[in-house]
Amino acid sequence: MPKAVMYDMAGSKVGEIELSEAIFGIEPNESVLHDAVKNYLANQRQGTQSALTKGEVHFSTIKPWRQKGTGRARAGYKGSPVWTHGGVAFAPKPRDYSYTLNKKVRRLALKSALSAKAQAEEIIVIDGLKMDEIKTKTFKAFLDKIGATGKTLVVNAAVDEKVIKSARNIAGVQTTIATILNPYMVLNNSLLVVDKAALEKIEEVYA
Repeated sequence: MPKAVMYDMAGSKVGEIELSEAIFGIEPNESVLHDAVKNYLANQRQGTQSALTKGEVHFSTIKPWRQKGTGRARAGYKGSPVWTHGGVAFAPKPRDYSYTLNKKVRRLALKSALSAKAQAEEIIVIDGLKMDEIKTKTFKAFLDKIGATGKTLVVNAAVDEKVIKSARNIAGVQTTIATILNPYMVLNNSLLVVDKAALEKIEEVYA
């Protein structure tokens, strides 16, 4: 049974907590993780790049010089891709890069990511993750006490404005809620700081 260290908001270790074997104890599937990360990054692309083809650039269609006899290469149009300021061959156009993965694949990917973090002992559970006021200095001191000095993902059970605003100006710290957790966010951070209530929600939703 995988376990994680549990701290309180004072930064003191209060013991260990058992994690769900079905979510945090499976063998990570690298192929599915790769597919999930690739899918997430593709869905983030704006797809707004655009360039002009030779039919769209504004040039006179007159032939620059006669076909034969000048000693120069044949040329029919100044907007040709081989000319400076000419059109672009196979020019990129706005498109939608997003696509969907099967629900089972997405769930397996998240379980694989969480299991990989559990095996690496990179999950810390907080017994009651909350802030009395919006205070970046206080939240930073809390993270330092529990050893969250690198890239850290803070997971809450629900949207908590005080936690979000206290953490948003700390370099390398990202916040999210349990219901929108995804494999990329898990793998892209070196440590998961999870509220106990959020952990229960994760185990309830993805079990």
